[in-house]
Amino acid sequence: MENIKDTYRTLAKPSEEILFKEKKSKFYGYAFPVETEDEVKIIIDALKNKHSSANHVCYAWQIGVEEPSYRANDDGEPNNSAGMPIYGQIQSFNVTNTLVAVPRIFGGTKLGVGGLITSYKMAAKMALENSKIIEKIVQNQFKITFEYAQIDVVMRIIKQKNLQIIFQKMEMNCELIIGVRKSEAAQIKDIFVGIYGVHVA
Repeated sequence: MENIKDTYRTLAKPSEEILFKEKKSKFYGYAFPVETEDEVKIIIDALKNKHSSANHVCYAWQIGVEEPSYRANDDGEPNNSAGMPIYGQIQSFNVTNTLVAVPRIFGGTKLGVGGLITSYKMAAKMALENSKIIEKIVQNQFKITFEYAQIDVVMRIIKQKNLQIIFQKMEMNCELIIGVRKSEAAQIKDIFVGIYGVHVA
């Protein structure tokens, strides 16, 4: 059987705010679990409101497991001096579905590109160190339809295989949506398909 990657590391919840200082510049680090780009925009807008005196709110995110997409944003800082060092920490911690943002309040002394890279990297690293990282399982979802007479057989398999019921409608014609660990999906589907009168979609 092919080896399917069906777990990933992400954050349990948003991190607490951390502060990294360099030559009076203040770098506030935050890490958030995210599922969509729309969430990213809402969070960044909220941070810009919270840190209204920040000259830059730089960030990076990665979303997805098998073919993750990512973005790194320098928000006006010199090219690749902020977003990419932040993204480098997301890679270093091996997390996905994660946004790390660093608002910076200028302290009057220019840090140079090297100083900026180090400072954004440190703030991102501290934010991720301050986060609870968890492992999640990638699931496939199946819709199972069957007559009420088959309910005992279906529920026994669900219990035996420890499957998650996401939705259920129990009437004369029953309908279940179940979550199955991706690496076990084909095997589980075959079991249900093999039962007379049970349909899997």
